[in-house]
Amino acid sequence: MDSEKIKQAVRLLLEGIGENPERPGLRETPERVSRMCEEIYSGIGANPAELIKVIGQHEHDEIILVKDVPFYSMCEHHLLPFTGFCHVAYIPDKKITGLSKLVRVVETCARRLQVQERLTTEIAEAVNERLNPKGVMVVMEAQHLCMTMRGVKKPGSRMTTSVVRGIFRTNAKTRAEAMALIGHKGGYNA
Repeated sequence: MDSEKIKQAVRLLLEGIGENPERPGLRETPERVSRMCEEIYSGIGANPAELIKVIGQHEHDEIILVKDVPFYSMCEHHLLPFTGFCHVAYIPDKKITGLSKLVRVVETCARRLQVQERLTTEIAEAVNERLNPKGVMVVMEAQHLCMTMRGVKKPGSRMTTSVVRGIFRTNAKTRAEAMALIGHKGGYNA
C-alpha cells in the first residue's frame, strides 16, 4: 500500500467536502486513515486458500459447520462498511481443517473492497480448492451502511447470500440439514 497516496487522498477529500485538513481535530486524520487502510484492506492480494491447512486423512463424512462468524468488509461501490455474520459448512472427503482456518479465510476475503455476492463465492471457492470436499456451503447475512445511512435509508434491512457446491447443491435433504443447523427456515433452490 502506498501510505503517502492515501494521506494525500484524505487531505483532498477533506478539502473537497469543505473542511480544513489543518484544523486541530483533523491534522492527524490522514495518518490515522492510512494506518486504518493497512488493516482493513490487508486481504488485498492474499490467497485465502493458502490459509487452510489440511489435517491429515479422516473418515468423518458428515457436516462440519462454523457459524456466526462476525465479519466487516467495505463495499466497493460507496466505500462504506457492511457487517454481518458468515456461516461455513462443508462435508469432508477425507480432508479436514481447523475451524480457525475457516475463520481466517472469512476474515481475509472480507478485508478487501467487496460486494457481498463475490465475498460469499470467494470463501466457498477457497474451501473447495483446498479441501476438495463432497460439498461446501457459505451463507452470509449483512447490513450495508450504503442502504442504512444513505440512499433508501432502511436501517435493519439485511442482505443474505449463499453459495452451495457439491452435495449441498444436488441433495435437498443435505442442504436443508445444513440450513437447519445454521438456523435458516428458507433454503436454496437449485
